[in-house]
Amino acid sequence: EARMARGRHLITVATEHRAVLDPCRYLEKMGFCLTVLPVEADGLLDPARLEAALQPDTVLVSVMAANNEIGVLQPLAAIGALCRSHGAAFHCDAAQLVGHQQLKPLQLGIDLLSCSGHKFYGPKGCGALVVADGIELAAQLHGGGQEGGRRSGSLSTPLVVGLAAALQFALFDASEREQRLGLLRDQLWRGLQQLGGMQLNGALQPRLAHNLNITVAGVNGTRLHSNLKKRLAVSGGSACSSATGEPSHVLLALGRSRLEAAASVRFGLGRSTTEAQISATLEWFSQVLANLR
Repeated sequence: EARMARGRHLITVATEHRAVLDPCRYLEKMGFCLTVLPVEADGLLDPARLEAALQPDTVLVSVMAANNEIGVLQPLAAIGALCRSHGAAFHCDAAQLVGHQQLKPLQLGIDLLSCSGHKFYGPKGCGALVVADGIELAAQLHGGGQEGGRRSGSLSTPLVVGLAAALQFALFDASEREQRLGLLRDQLWRGLQQLGGMQLNGALQPRLAHNLNITVAGVNGTRLHSNLKKRLAVSGGSACSSATGEPSHVLLALGRSRLEAAASVRFGLGRSTTEAQISATLEWFSQVLANLR
């Protein structure tokens, strides 16, 4: 039986990616009612907050699987159960988790799951939306009626095939890769802690194995990043927010000040990361920190 909710109330979370927050705010201007839930100090959503926010006319809840900046994993099963019990559709931005962990959307109560190929070594410019049976979507692009009338336009076959192939390769060694990168990430975190004045952003568990985000006390953020980037490819926030020059909205939502957010560093580990690179990273970080302090 098709489920096409008629409500006008949307719920999302303050630490979502701009790809979710901005469309939600656009819909708010179009007459929808939007609730943006805060997170706890560890970056996780308390399901009790969601339960309190759900209304009879809540049409959609959008909560990401894994945060793109701080790597924390949200309690999807609890969120899905609440959405089901209230008759609201549950969308999950799983761009950071797909290809890194096995994910079973229906078991978690997820109705709509979005992912992007370039997050698991696939081609840029191609993603997917997985839609549960019974969910009816209004077309956003009109014309040829492709994708069952959901999205008109001819798709790029090489990109689609590339996305599927990349996902197969990614899932083949996902568990082994997660274990290996988790050990390297923990080695990096232990080494950084020894330098003093380091604060972890987001819960250490549950968290993506390849993500580490820290705030460095007692340094100027701009100088820290300009020095680090002479040898390291690290980030101060989301690539999608860097053009504005604004501090990370995710870190501000954790309670970090603007200065603390500017002095924060996100490390992303990948397939090619080695123990030797972690050691070299710590050595360079130590040199930069000594100079700045």
